[in-house]
Amino acid sequence: MGANKLLLPFRGKPLIRLAVEAAAASRATTVVVVTGNNAEKVKAAVSDLLVKFVENKDYTKGLSGSLKCGLRTLPSTCEGVAILLGDMPLVTSGLLDRMIAVFDPGQGCAIVVPVRHGRRGNPVLWARQFFPEMLALEGDAGAKGLMSVHHGQVYELEAGDDGPLFDVDTPENLAAYNKP
Repeated sequence: MGANKLLLPFRGKPLIRLAVEAAAASRATTVVVVTGNNAEKVKAAVSDLLVKFVENKDYTKGLSGSLKCGLRTLPSTCEGVAILLGDMPLVTSGLLDRMIAVFDPGQGCAIVVPVRHGRRGNPVLWARQFFPEMLALEGDAGAKGLMSVHHGQVYELEAGDDGPLFDVDTPENLAAYNKP
């Protein structure tokens, strides 16, 4: 992208801000923003929102490091975690609230994933029982691979729009959706 994509403008705001606003406006009780590259600028983009910050100083080692930093920051009373990616600006607080509403680890809904047109997307809501496995991940991998291991605990929630499938990876897809 030629720059830290999380700071690029998307519909008049830094890209990261849209994901954090969605999380902060949802029923989630704690919102943790994991920073890495340009940590101070990323913090400044969302500093007025009610969030906790944790810096992943080893962000160049891959996604698993950021995941672990975030998990280690959560309160012990946390029942689960919705992992949002900062480059997914079309995810809404409404989707997050619907995911939280169906989340029920005791009834087989311990992993809630939005789907659209048969494709799984992000964010994914994980029960605390999976934290140890997530903390054991290494490299540039998130927890998505754990869904196949625990397929009986996965609940697929129809998203209703393409937000969970859209992430900004190229200047072209940033431009394609960057209209108010």
